[in-house]
Amino acid sequence: MPDLPHALMLFAAGLGTRMGALTADRPKPLVEVAGRPLIDHALALADAAGVTRIVANTHYLPGQIAAHLAPRGIPLSHESERLETGGGLKAALPLLGPGPVFTLNTDAVWTGANPLLELAAAWDPARMDALALVVPQENALGHPGLGDFLLDAEGRITRGRGPIYAGVQIIKPEFVAAVPDTVFSMNRVWDSLIANGRCFGAVHDGLWCDVGRPEGIALAEAMLAGADV
Repeated sequence: MPDLPHALMLFAAGLGTRMGALTADRPKPLVEVAGRPLIDHALALADAAGVTRIVANTHYLPGQIAAHLAPRGIPLSHESERLETGGGLKAALPLLGPGPVFTLNTDAVWTGANPLLELAAAWDPARMDALALVVPQENALGHPGLGDFLLDAEGRITRGRGPIYAGVQIIKPEFVAAVPDTVFSMNRVWDSLIANGRCFGAVHDGLWCDVGRPEGIALAEAMLAGADV
């Protein structure tokens, strides 16, 4: 069996400014889609994948996220300043433990296969230092971008206007820990791994909706209901 991740980092520290009034008094992970907070959609994926340790980072209105997660005893990595994705993961590494970890954004919902199980099935630590899940643009809803990566025949990724990064990955933590800075984007780590041919992608079998903006809520709810979107 490959060295599969046992731990999951939930990114929950963003300001949610693109949500406008919806995040004036609550953090984005607690915005509801189809009757439950976004962070609960993410937790359902983790539970179904059998993840044994979950850690979440906080920054904006951290008390609300702490209260919401308290019944589950999920450890929190609080950021007094925003550390960005790479810095946030680096700060949380002592809570996550050794070995490769999943990271999962909390502002999206999915249909189809469980994205964490998809990554676990494709993970090959002998070849890979990171494995990102991507979605073809025609299966990505609510996302304004032009695409993030191109995949070669073996799944190695390079930057390009191809599939969209879906906010979930497996990564070996030593490459995050090696960055000397405190505040940095995950892109910094990826670029190094891409240059060494050690960053791979897997394609999600299903639909994905970015709920980073208010209009994403209706799109996500229609997607989950099986309506045409």
